[in-house]
Amino acid sequence: MKAIDQRGHGLSSKPNQGYDFETVTNDLHFFLEANQIDNPLLVGHSWGGSVALNFAAHHPEMISGLCLVDGGLIEISSIPGNSLEKALVDMAPPLFSNLTQEFFKQRIAKRDWGERDSLSLQNDLINIVMANFQEIPDGTITPRFKRSNHLKVVEAFWDHRPSSLFSSVKCPVLNMPARLNDDETSRQTLRKNLIVQAEKNIAKFETVWLEHSIHDVPLQKPMLVASTISSHLKEGFFN
Repeated sequence: MKAIDQRGHGLSSKPNQGYDFETVTNDLHFFLEANQIDNPLLVGHSWGGSVALNFAAHHPEMISGLCLVDGGLIEISSIPGNSLEKALVDMAPPLFSNLTQEFFKQRIAKRDWGERDSLSLQNDLINIVMANFQEIPDGTITPRFKRSNHLKVVEAFWDHRPSSLFSSVKCPVLNMPARLNDDETSRQTLRKNLIVQAEKNIAKFETVWLEHSIHDVPLQKPMLVASTISSHLKEGFFN
């Protein structure tokens, strides 16, 4: 198994350009070729799911399957009343100015992660979250993924339409959206509509809802995510 930090994230390089879907998809293509990885099962969470879906549509011959973990089916231009200007406000990351590491750790400690599984409880989520930040000389912290680059991703999402990609996806797709409840919000309705479109246009597409789960479900319920993928592998879903 290989896990990668996309450009701008973690310890990967942090250019101020190249956050459009064509470029980040090419990043993934280069990574697979450089590491001589053939016919992988791609697993993507959030933005990573959208990049993985785009890769599957443009390079169907290169992968054996696709797992979308609360991601991939994100089409912000289809949200009623939405605009790029509105999306840049709604999807902007928080401002992390003048926060010390210790103060921010205290804030994370108060976060409600919901119902966590045993593996999640065995791990220090504070340190996991803090890995997304670095301390600068004045003693405050700054995100490794710069706010300006984050907003470039939002801009790329505005032109990204997964509904137009479904018919080009040839591999089996396991869709794993997270939800806390069954409330019929506009976001839930849009997601369900995209699921219906995907089911019609992708030959092998299955949705397993991750119930009582937050967007950061890989941190909240890693065992649920892993077991869902593992069971589908054992059952031959991706064959």
